[in-house]
Amino acid sequence: MWARGVIGLILCLAGVVWIAQGTNALGGSKMMSGHAGYAVLGGIVLVIGLALLGWAWRIRRGRAA
Repeated sequence: MWARGVIGLILCLAGVVWIAQGTNALGGSKMMSGHAGYAVLGGIVLVIGLALLGWAWRIRRGRAA
């Protein structure tokens, strides 16, 4: 359960960084900055990370009851 939460959190953070770089809100990468494709990929990774966090939360909540 905790592994899903940790992986979900990492994916969420990576997704936010990719969205920020793809929309040129965050600099630092010549390859990713300003390319909308990375913003789209970041959104997908963010959704997957949120799904993993939700899954881990539901499992934890089910065990507590």
